[in-house]
Amino acid sequence: MKTILVAGAGKSSSYLIDYLLKNARQEWRVVVMDASAEAIAEKLNNHPKGVAAAIDVHNNEQREALVAGSDLVISMLPPSLHFLLAQDCLKYKKHLITSSYVSPEIKAMNEAVKEAGLLFMCEMGLDPGIDHMSAMQIIHSIQKIAGDIKSFKSFCGGLVAPESDDNPWHYKISWNPRNVVLAGKAGAEWMENGKVQKMDYDQLYVNNKKIKVEGLGTLSYYPNRDSLKYVDLYDLSEVSTFMRATLRHPAFSKAWSFVIKMGLTTEEDAFDTSGKSYADWISFKTDLPITDNFRIAVAEKYGIDDKVLKALEWLDMFDTKKQIKRQGLFSSADIIQDVLEDKWNLHVLDKDMVVMQHQVAYERKGVPVLLTSNLVVKGENRLFSAMAKTVGLPMAILAKRIIQDGLPSKYLTGVHIPVMPEVYVPILKELKKCGVEFMEIVD
Repeated sequence: MKTILVAGAGKSSSYLIDYLLKNARQEWRVVVMDASAEAIAEKLNNHPKGVAAAIDVHNNEQREALVAGSDLVISMLPPSLHFLLAQDCLKYKKHLITSSYVSPEIKAMNEAVKEAGLLFMCEMGLDPGIDHMSAMQIIHSIQKIAGDIKSFKSFCGGLVAPESDDNPWHYKISWNPRNVVLAGKAGAEWMENGKVQKMDYDQLYVNNKKIKVEGLGTLSYYPNRDSLKYVDLYDLSEVSTFMRATLRHPAFSKAWSFVIKMGLTTEEDAFDTSGKSYADWISFKTDLPITDNFRIAVAEKYGIDDKVLKALEWLDMFDTKKQIKRQGLFSSADIIQDVLEDKWNLHVLDKDMVVMQHQVAYERKGVPVLLTSNLVVKGENRLFSAMAKTVGLPMAILAKRIIQDGLPSKYLTGVHIPVMPEVYVPILKELKKCGVEFMEIVD
């Protein structure tokens, strides 16, 4: 019997593990490795094909033994830890699948991975992942009918479903909390009307441009990281506009721009939280004394309007009695992460929502066409969330295909992202059966 090793039993692993267990039959078993035995037990739910491996990922001997005993490895670990598994997979000649962006370290392994006859498929989750596959399906279909693509825009966001939206931020956390805090820090670069555009972190959320999504209304977006590195990968070197962006509610974007302006997401400062309140921390960050009019003084200094001020108050930012959770010397990013995990917590029966939209403008025989492709997926509850479904299922489906049928192509070795038809066609077909389906509108 073959073995699939899943490294990481966090928020996004539930559908992945569930799919692999349901399809295991007598073909494979699923070993789940994580530091938390409780998290593993929750995901395996005593399934006969599931095996728990509660270890510290930094324990080289135990980790390598698990990789060596597997046939394929799926990494759900934080991005910084993928390289540990990548080294092990190369050493023991195992295929690797991750949902994270290709790191420079893993990219540098490409030739060695090829020589070993292995496939390291990265960016195989939601964004990046489903965005690549669905975009390439659209792009290739337009190219087949001799369409000339002029503009490509792609938007994606993990949001709270309307029925569970009960806070002024219109947001709850369905993925890695640290990534929520640090989102956008790298700034953004994209192409618009033939010109390269760049935007720094402190301007991303101020921009607050909007799109409409069928059935949901208006959402705001900010450009995501370096869009330009995907232009050639998408075979769109001639387009005048190319952007990948992240979706949020307009109220979130506006309020979060002030969180950034106040320096509340920085990892570079240090504040002694011992016996201190959240108001003490805000006073430290804004250099304003705590008075009866403290919140008003903060609002005046930063130009904060009433709605944003209420959103900040809802996070207890001006509370003089509530003590900061972590006691000791911590960065602002540490402090606000604890606040958000508490206040933006996805409750047991809450539903999250994943929204993706592609806008592709092209010409065919001189006639301009705008194709809009929408994906809206709602979660069932906190454990089986839309984020877990859309991040985990693409990896699980690819893993099943490799275990059952081998590599999608004998030529597909090395470090890749899923932009080739032999990968995205069967994956998108299976995702559709699982309720992850795009609806297209052509104007």
